[in-house]
Parts: sequence; structure tokens; C-alpha cells
Amino acid sequence: MTPQINPNTMTDEAKTAEESQRVGPPYQTAKGVHDILPDDHEFFTYIKKVVRHRARQHGFRRITTPTFEFTDVFNRSIGDTTDIVSKEMYTFQDRKGRSLTLKPEGTAGVVRSYLQHNMQTLPQPVELYYIEPHFRYDRPQKGRYRQFWQFGLEVIGESDSAIDAQLIHLFYTVLQDLGVADQFKLQINSIGCSAKNCRPKFVVDLQNFYMGKERNLCEECSYRLPKNPLRLLDCKKEDCTILAKLAPQMRNYLCPECKEFHGELLLLLKGLGIDYVENDKLVRGLDYYTKTVFEFWDKSQGAQNAIGGGGRYDGLIEIMGGLPTPAVGFAAGIERIIENMKACGVKVPTKDDIHVFVAQLGFNAKQKALLLMRELREVGLKTVGALGKGAIKNQLRVADRFKVPYCVIMGITEVRDGTAIIRDMKRGSQKIVKYETVVEEVMKLIGAENLDTYTPGEVLY
Repeated sequence: MTPQINPNTMTDEAKTAEESQRVGPPYQTAKGVHDILPDDHEFFTYIKKVVRHRARQHGFRRITTPTFEFTDVFNRSIGDTTDIVSKEMYTFQDRKGRSLTLKPEGTAGVVRSYLQHNMQTLPQPVELYYIEPHFRYDRPQKGRYRQFWQFGLEVIGESDSAIDAQLIHLFYTVLQDLGVADQFKLQINSIGCSAKNCRPKFVVDLQNFYMGKERNLCEECSYRLPKNPLRLLDCKKEDCTILAKLAPQMRNYLCPECKEFHGELLLLLKGLGIDYVENDKLVRGLDYYTKTVFEFWDKSQGAQNAIGGGGRYDGLIEIMGGLPTPAVGFAAGIERIIENMKACGVKVPTKDDIHVFVAQLGFNAKQKALLLMRELREVGLKTVGALGKGAIKNQLRVADRFKVPYCVIMGITEVRDGTAIIRDMKRGSQKIVKYETVVEEVMKLIGAENLDTYTPGEVLY
């Protein structure tokens, strides 16, 4: 057993020797998680703004569920045979021995909240959206992390193909707004319902088809066959893919109701101008889906870079203890969307550009600079200043790094004369103005349309 060394008892020489063996910084993020740095926050902020705008247009209201739930919320809803439950959940016990899990997906928590807060008494359908982090112990790769952000929308309390079509169209509209819709193609399928002659008969025939072929399946599919045979259809391993092409097709088992529902949905999507591919092998990775399932796949990389998807889950609320209630939803990965936006060269608008830099020299100038910065900010001018003791020349170098268009300079002479210098950083020209007119002069230069103003009570999100 390797002895554990207490760093507090190590000698200075031992600490130095240990530090010399380190590669890179002493502290780094854990595998599969990442910092969202300021430049990426520009993308996050823009995506959130687009999602909020489109969701509100359609009457959705925002919900946020806890970061962790009782583990049974996910075991019952997602299904204990899914990869998420069996392999990918971050589960722990609290101090009273209760099993809790960091949420791996959003729908289960929304449904739990719908039931707990009696939302069935509200006008139906209830339309909710979320923008939240989720957690899965998955193999990290490009655009896929163990802590990842998703936005999602759920419509609970109505069963109609027009609801599904509207939700898919909303998803597509968001992708258009973000400049990446052309990179993706809608994949859609119906996996039937639990009616007597619909999915149950298909599952039996599917298991019979694979019987005797187990040695040709990958290890995961061999495990899934008796418990969740639908998942064999979307396995990406070569031998499993070949068998899936020969397997029975769900379309041949759909009951009249499911067949009519799916046919209507496809007609509605055509009417909305959304191109799609009917994909018999698309089943999604969660047990609660029924009828409609869909994903948006990268046109060049296919399912390996699916940006998001969803489907109908008409039986989930009953599974979780409520009355039978139809529902449909989708979720999309924000990090994956950002990767695609960058690849497409999408430039997002930013509100972080600084308008003006205030440079000062001397204590009296520093006093006036603090007051001036406050006044500039209150009228909507984004302002920074160097409040240390550096020379004006050094402060102007800092202003250059902020890429500000204008700099206000105050030194001993300006304080004495009641003036200030406004410098155009791009042209290198400057002019002297009265101190009391600085705010007005800078506002004219920046333009009223560019001010970042806020009125108490104004809705900003």
C-alpha cells in the first residue's frame, strides 16, 4: 500500500522536489469537465437568448429543476437497462443513507415537478423549457463532456401530431437562428406504442430474429438483447449494423393509430418546409419514448455528431405515479452547437466591448476618476479604469489591450483646470473638454444606440 504523505509535515526540500516532478499546473479540471471561458460565454449567452426568445414566442415558460434528485426518479423514468442508468450516472448517498443522483437528463426532473406541483390542474398542455447543466460518466470526446449543458422543451398534456411537428419546427428554427441549420438533417421514426399488437409484437419478433446470432453481436448488444432489444438497431459496431439492416422493421408492426399519427406528422413537416429522413433504426437511448422519435444529425458525420433530439413519452407520467398523460419534448447539447457554430464561422454579437477607459495620475485625479467612472456607467457607458499608480503611458498601453475606442485622461493639470482629455485611441487624436461635459461628450461619440442601459424593473432575460 502506498503511504499517504501529509504535505503539512513535508520539509521545504521535499516540497520542492515533489513540485519539480509535476507536469503543468498543480491544479487542473477533472477529466471530462471544462471551464467556460469568457470567449465561449459569448456563445452561451447568445444561444440562451435565442432559446428564450423562441420559447416565449411559442408560450413556453422556464423551469429549473434541482441539480440532483432521488436516484429512483431516474431509475423509474429512464429505465434500468439503459446505458445512462447502468453505466453513466453519478450516484451518491447523503448523510442519512439516501441515494441521490446528479441529473443525467432533463425530462425526468420536469415530469417529477409536474406531478409534485399538481401542474395537471393548469390549462393543458403545459409548455416548459430549461437551460441547465447535466452530468454523465461518459467517455469524453469532442463536444461531449461529463458535465454538459442542454436546453430542452417539454409539452405535457396533449397528444396530437401537430404538437410534435410544432416542437420539431421550433428546434429547427433555433438552429436557423444560430446559423447551423444547414449542417444538419432531421432523422425521424416511429417506435410504436405499448398497444397489444404494436411494439410488444415487434420486440418479440426482434428477439427471435437475433436468437442464435449472439456470437455476431458486440458485448453491449449481447447484454441488451433480453432486456432492451430495440437498442440493437442503433448500434454503430460493424457486425451489429449489418444484422440491423436485416432485422424486422418497426413500420411493419405499427398499429393503425400509430401509423396514422406518424403519417400525419410527416405531412405536417413537409408543409412546414422541413426536410427529413425516415430512419427505421432510430430508437433513442431512453426507455420512456413512444411513437415519435427524432434527432438532428450532422450531414457529414451522421449520428456521431447528433446535435440533439427527442420524442414522445406518453407513458412516462403514469410510470412515475400520475394519471396517463401524453407528452413530447426534446433536448440539445449547447457545447456541440458551439462547436458547430465555430466550424461554420458564426460570429455572435457581444455586449462586453468596453466603451471608454479612464486614466489618471495623482490622488486628486483618482478621486475625480472614481466619480467620473460611476457617472459614465450610470448612463450606459461600459467603463474601466486604471486606479493604481502607473504612469499615464503605461495606463494607455492597458487601454490598448482593452481595445477601447476612447480614453479619458486626467492628471494634475486637468484637476487644477477642471478639465479632462478625451483621446480617440484609433486615430491618436485628442481634445480637452470641461470636466462636467465629459459624460455628454463621450455619449455623443459612442452613440445612444450603443449604450448598455437598464431601467429598474426592466426584463433582461
